[in-house]
Amino acid sequence: MPVTSKAAFVVDALPGLGGAEKVLMAALELFPDAPVYTLLYNREPFACSPLAGRRVVTSFIERLPLARTQYRSYLPLMPLAMRRFDLGGYDTVLSFSYAVAHGVKLEEGQKHFSYTYTPMRYAWSSMGLDGRPRPPSPLLDWFFRCFRDWDVAAASRVHKFAAVSGWIAQEIRRAYRRDSRIIYPPVDVERFCPDAGRSDVFVSIARLVPHKRIDLLVEAFNRTGLPLLIVGEGPERAKLERRAAGNIRFLGFQPDPVIEKLLSRARAYVCPGEEDFGIAMVEAQAAGCPVVAFGAGGSREIVIENQTGLFFGESTPEGLAEALERFDRMDFSSRECAVNAARFTKKRFLAELEAFLTDS
Repeated sequence: MPVTSKAAFVVDALPGLGGAEKVLMAALELFPDAPVYTLLYNREPFACSPLAGRRVVTSFIERLPLARTQYRSYLPLMPLAMRRFDLGGYDTVLSFSYAVAHGVKLEEGQKHFSYTYTPMRYAWSSMGLDGRPRPPSPLLDWFFRCFRDWDVAAASRVHKFAAVSGWIAQEIRRAYRRDSRIIYPPVDVERFCPDAGRSDVFVSIARLVPHKRIDLLVEAFNRTGLPLLIVGEGPERAKLERRAAGNIRFLGFQPDPVIEKLLSRARAYVCPGEEDFGIAMVEAQAAGCPVVAFGAGGSREIVIENQTGLFFGESTPEGLAEALERFDRMDFSSRECAVNAARFTKKRFLAELEAFLTDS
């Protein structure tokens, strides 16, 4: 049911349609007339989405050279761009933040709620803008120290925080010294149907960027020789394909019906990286597919160990290969996987988000 409040949404950027954008579109159902403010908006991927009919306000960063594909390079300008949005006249501002969206400037009397995917990784870890470990640099260290100071000050102006997982609630506490309410993202679990039989093929779905650790996945499956399908696009694809043996196939982007079919028949879904939550893992479980995942981050809140999947504790090809050997000796129930996924419906998400926004 829509919330009766004049509201605006703020998101970091809308470069393409992914998990974070699906969360936003679900949340918009609570506010049918709310505009969306964002650093940039690539309209083409959203042409057939609920966002197409919304008023979307973008920042000056969208008009800068190469911003549509290299917008992260403009990180030093992002706090300024957020503060220049005029949000006067709205009772409620809801930001969806993995970087700077929570840094908007508000007036006295407005309430700001932040749904946080993660405190910005670039500022609070050693990750560089390209997703790889940042090389030692006094200048970069100074910049990110200043950025963390800005980030903490911006967080202090947020009325209430919600976290995408318990893992991220801990990160919010560590970075901002703030408590947060855990609201798991919505997943369209109803569209998945477990198949009667499963193939021998393993599946992974991810953006092909360094921090997703697809390099680790490729190396592990090179060693085991097990068949693997990798769904997704990204700047690392060509390099990963060159490293992959013949048992690994890259499918690129695939539409939802293809993904539904792949997960309904896959032997297991493999997640090699540390996820803030992990929507694809929930989708796999909804399709009756067990999960083999790195045992850190959001995976621990999705997968029930030895019941709907298993974890590997060492983030190495050897650690994943050993987990695949253990998996081969175990049996998992497709029904238990699907029942487990039913915890993450859109109906549950909207009810919890509405309560978060309306509770005093």
